[in-house]
Amino acid sequence: MKIKTKLCDLLGIEYPILQGGMAWVSTAELAAAVSEAGGLGIIGSGHAPTEWLEEQIWLAKKLTNKPFGVNIMLMSPFVEQNMQLIIDERVSLVTTGAGNPGKYVPALKEVGTKVIPVVPSVALAQRMAKAGVDALIAEGGESGGHIGELHTMPLVPQVVDAVDIPVIAAGGFFDGRGLVAALALGAQGIQMGTRFMCATECTVHDNVKNILIKARDRETVVTGRSTGHPVRVIRNKLTRHFEERERQGASLEELEKLGVGRLRMAMVEGDIQQGSVMAGQICGMVKKIEPAEEIIQEIIGGAEQVLARLAGGEF
Repeated sequence: MKIKTKLCDLLGIEYPILQGGMAWVSTAELAAAVSEAGGLGIIGSGHAPTEWLEEQIWLAKKLTNKPFGVNIMLMSPFVEQNMQLIIDERVSLVTTGAGNPGKYVPALKEVGTKVIPVVPSVALAQRMAKAGVDALIAEGGESGGHIGELHTMPLVPQVVDAVDIPVIAAGGFFDGRGLVAALALGAQGIQMGTRFMCATECTVHDNVKNILIKARDRETVVTGRSTGHPVRVIRNKLTRHFEERERQGASLEELEKLGVGRLRMAMVEGDIQQGSVMAGQICGMVKKIEPAEEIIQEIIGGAEQVLARLAGGEF
């Protein structure tokens, strides 16, 4: 039973699996490996300058001739230049977060770039659909990094019912069981980040991969709710200090300053105690480092087995 959805045709990919665009984590090496394996790899630009992103796009083009994407944080100081770069390089797809990409949609679509915003609510999903985007990523609070209030299970079907474009489910996905569940909710694919952090091709620091492999089910915590910018991360010395300062009524300015540079500190420098190790709640399921191709094949094979079992009446 081959798993192929309309999303596959829209993006020109073999399997309905997107790799999340994670800053300081999903570089060209990982994105290209995922695309080569039949999914869709996404370079995470974060707040990186345009020169860095240009190098990553060129490297990805050397490593694969298959479609890949770039994630753009719309709060980045380089957003204008980075969007122009994506247009000039005719990147297959752009996913966006932390804002409304509406003003960029016409120019992106003119060169054939698909636009897929990440949304945490039905209201934002409807606004994005009206702006003419190609699909949506409905991301629940189980995911790592910046999160919204709703969780994946209630969010995805409500977004599916509210728009008439493809919806990709994100937040809490690890294997074939999750892919089947997402399809049952009406999504046409899934986006995963945390599991791909332990892909062989992921250039993140080995300390990060090791802490993920050792993680248990309750290893993550959400910090920053008082700031209005909640973030899901692995619990460590930084999160305990952050939580203590929140309880003591620290100012928004102090809390924001406390987080500056912490993601790079963890992902690149390997400081998993004072750095910010953004990861989703499925981290407790990650048990090994393996090639991106094996990850995707395991997900697809597992999903096919689940669908066959259900079709046979085995519950």
